[in-house]
Amino acid sequence: MSSSYDLVLKNGTVVNQDGIGVRDVGVRDGRIVAIGDPGAGGAARTIDCTGLHVLPGVIDSQVHFREPGLEHKEDLESGSRAAVMGGVTTVFEMPNTDPLTTSAETLADKVRRGTLRMHSDFAFWVGGTHDNVKDLPDLERLPGAAGIKVFMGSSTGSLLVEDDAGVEAILSVIRRRAAFHSEDEPMLRERRGLRVENDPRSHPVWRSAEAAMRCTDRLVRIARKVGAKIHVLHITTADEIRYLANAKDVATCEITPHHLTLVAPDCYERLGTLVQMNPPVRSAEHREALWWGITQSVADVLGSDHAPHTLEEKAKPYPASPSGMTGVQTFVPMMLDHVNAGRLTLERFVDLTSAGPQRIFGIATKGRIALGYDADFTIVDMKRRETITNGWIASKCGWTPYDGVSVQGWPVGTIIRGNQVMWDGELVTPSQGAAVLFEEALPR
Repeated sequence: MSSSYDLVLKNGTVVNQDGIGVRDVGVRDGRIVAIGDPGAGGAARTIDCTGLHVLPGVIDSQVHFREPGLEHKEDLESGSRAAVMGGVTTVFEMPNTDPLTTSAETLADKVRRGTLRMHSDFAFWVGGTHDNVKDLPDLERLPGAAGIKVFMGSSTGSLLVEDDAGVEAILSVIRRRAAFHSEDEPMLRERRGLRVENDPRSHPVWRSAEAAMRCTDRLVRIARKVGAKIHVLHITTADEIRYLANAKDVATCEITPHHLTLVAPDCYERLGTLVQMNPPVRSAEHREALWWGITQSVADVLGSDHAPHTLEEKAKPYPASPSGMTGVQTFVPMMLDHVNAGRLTLERFVDLTSAGPQRIFGIATKGRIALGYDADFTIVDMKRRETITNGWIASKCGWTPYDGVSVQGWPVGTIIRGNQVMWDGELVTPSQGAAVLFEEALPR
């Protein structure tokens, strides 16, 4: 008798929009076809998940995998390998590569490079610039496009759109939710003299909380003026998270695990430029406000902002050192440790990493454990204790600021469209990655 299912996950504690409970999940042709009791008929493969939690596949909507042009730091294969080793099933990759992802041709090139080479599923942000405004309505609907990403600060060349008129022009022509790096570039230029040679503790002094808040206020005002949807990336300040609580008519926002975990000046004194990033890690007052934003559901998603550089590059004296650090592989275990510490519930983690991204970006068939959805699962052991090490990191750069940090809660399985990609630290089924579908950009 032929099997009714390609895969059945048995006896796992399923965490989903309807609560937490021990249930089986049946999979056929890459989609979820049964929840609860799969019934008779058997399965080609069964995975016993007794004692494990089965989560909807974790979606990381902000990563930098550096390909093309900067493959000595990372590439689509190595970055996505790090993702699935850490339990992440889908990534949205950023446009600041070389060449920039700002045209149909450069987007199609990335989709081609990623298809059946990346280990996770994927989408690519398209950079919005002064030069490609007229093309953005078409670009945001192309296969593999996560939407439009705009850098209002912390970028160079054509990707930097620091003026209100440029931002308004972009938001006036697009329909999907655009993502923004929100730091006030004129203010950053004015404050460059506050950087102290060889002292990364001056990084958050230069890139001040005021520079972030001023830009976010500008951005929300423009979005309301033109009636556009915006997504503010990597919020770091108390003022911003409180302000955005009253801007839900136009704005969603993201918080990163490192801004919830690290605190200045301690992290700079311990780790130096390894924790230098834009926008920067700030004081405990700001970190506490970000946790308030988590508990009050102001934050809509978590994203890692995985942005690797080699150790040699990071060893340059500040401020010659580049900003950015690894994060996609440590995303799940660091946040599960926060769950076990009581800082957020497992249900809230799922909302921030699967249901939230699905809702605000309009992802089709991902983000829930529900019939007809992709069989994407992040399987975790909430009791397992591990120590994160540089040796575990699959990224090309081979380091993490959490080297030596012990956590409770560990990703033991990554399943994507029914394919068991990672299990218990081993890559099982490599290179099955495919482009994500979005409701507002489905083929016609």
